[in-house]
Amino acid sequence: MQIVADVGGIPGKDCRGFCKYCYFRKVKEVDPLGCKNCSPGKIGCSQCSEGVTETKNEFKMPFFVMSEVQNTLMVGNIRDKDLKVNISGGGDVSCYPHLEELSNTLNQFQLPIHLGYTSGKGIDDSGIATRLINSGVDEVTFTLFADDPILRKEWMGDPEPEESLKAARIFAESTELHAATVLIPGINDGDVLRQTCTTLENWGTKALILMRFANTTNQGLILGNEPVIKGITPHPIDEFEKLVKEINKEFNIRVTGTPVCDPETGAPFALAKDENDIYLQFIQEVTGEATIITSKIAAPYISKIFKKIGADDVNVVATGKDIACLITKEDLEALDLGDVKETAIIPGRSFIHQDDAERILNLDGKDRVVGRGPEKLSLDGEMSGTLTEENVIEKEIEFFRDLVEAINFFGMKGIR
Repeated sequence: MQIVADVGGIPGKDCRGFCKYCYFRKVKEVDPLGCKNCSPGKIGCSQCSEGVTETKNEFKMPFFVMSEVQNTLMVGNIRDKDLKVNISGGGDVSCYPHLEELSNTLNQFQLPIHLGYTSGKGIDDSGIATRLINSGVDEVTFTLFADDPILRKEWMGDPEPEESLKAARIFAESTELHAATVLIPGINDGDVLRQTCTTLENWGTKALILMRFANTTNQGLILGNEPVIKGITPHPIDEFEKLVKEINKEFNIRVTGTPVCDPETGAPFALAKDENDIYLQFIQEVTGEATIITSKIAAPYISKIFKKIGADDVNVVATGKDIACLITKEDLEALDLGDVKETAIIPGRSFIHQDDAERILNLDGKDRVVGRGPEKLSLDGEMSGTLTEENVIEKEIEFFRDLVEAINFFGMKGIR
């Protein structure tokens, strides 16, 4: 179990400038999106406004971060459990000016430390890696992009790429290094990717997360900032999935992908695999009638699972969005309401206010019930990379039981 030591930070400001491919580049001021945390009748809250853009969370002083960690330990009554502290934030944690001080203080709790997502761009002296390890850091998630310092300098704006790569090597040799690479077609895929993987393998890297680049609204840019890079077409999903599987097979590193796939666990949606049909018996009977609205990537998997459990009164409708938790009201407006039953279930984390969802899904004059499903139905490569296939299946059973519970409640037959 990991508890977060949130150091704050603003993308682009507290990371020595945007990487060329960064999701937060070119973000425009947009109206609040709406979400499940908004008050009834009021669209907008901290979660779906500045929380999405991460524009108002300056780096925090270390004593404040420590106070939050201590409160979590006390209030959560979790001190005796198998814990790890994850130093993370909206900026780049390697740029946090009090990183060594914070890690030294956290080390007094005798808890191992996970250095959360960092590009290493704040590292001008690779010696900091050794000092952080001596302060209790035993796991690091490091955005590498490539093992080529020239590419790092050009695409990440890394002022000292040689030093950051040295630090990555030190982390790989002495901790669990989870490398991450956003794949840009023609730049760091192909031979460059394989050379990078060879380097990572030689270092002793624990795992590699391959991340599909997002460059359009449908791929996840919901803040008015498409395209992040003009003229770049990200890998099609099927090609990306094929590449993840190839790299996982070629190298002695645990390779996962986001939004797909994890070759070792079958995530996302391991329950959709025919060899896992035996586990579907643990999902309760579907007694309600509903339409599940989801992403175009998730829809085929979810549909297959519900067909397997004999839920004939449930259909699945795909929006144009690749990622379900990034669905907005515009995605609902593009649906053919003729495909939507009298009860609709939208993703729990989607950025849609309840009022908007009900208004849009009733534009054809029908009085539909709109419910929210669970926050997740599966795990992508960022989450599954440290889990076993059994762990993933167990989580998916839990998620789908929650979804069926929502369908049976909101879509109860005989009420209308």
